Amino acid sequence: MRRECGGGHCGSADWQMERPASAAEEPKLRHVEKDVLIPKIMREKAKELCSDKVQDFTKCCQETGFLMVVKCQQENAALKECLTAYYKDPAFYEECKMEYLKQREEFRATGIPAKQKQQKRLTSM
Repeated sequence: MRRECGGGHCGSADWQMERPASAAEEPKLRHVEKDVLIPKIMREKAKELCSDKVQDFTKCCQETGFLMVVKCQQENAALKECLTAYYKDPAFYEECKMEYLKQREEFRATGIPAKQKQQKRLTSM
């Protein structure tokens, strides 16, 4: 079913296929949002949630210098395991997706990126 447009000539934005109601409720995500922006949020949050493992690995690397590749394998493996558990969790992805959609909605309403809002809050204190 197509919605006809007036004047006999339809541009790409003038007509569209009718979608089921459920498809209209689900927000449309672009490739870059799904594959870059949401995973970026996931990485940032996972690093916070695995902060103890990040600190252990960082400390080990600082103490051993060039030998870190050999001497910090245990800390590196623990960090990878912690991060990977979050990356593979579908519920964690949905949580980060909802956070991204909220940020996107705020940006579209205000025109101010979330990072600028955080910086303004920090400088105003």
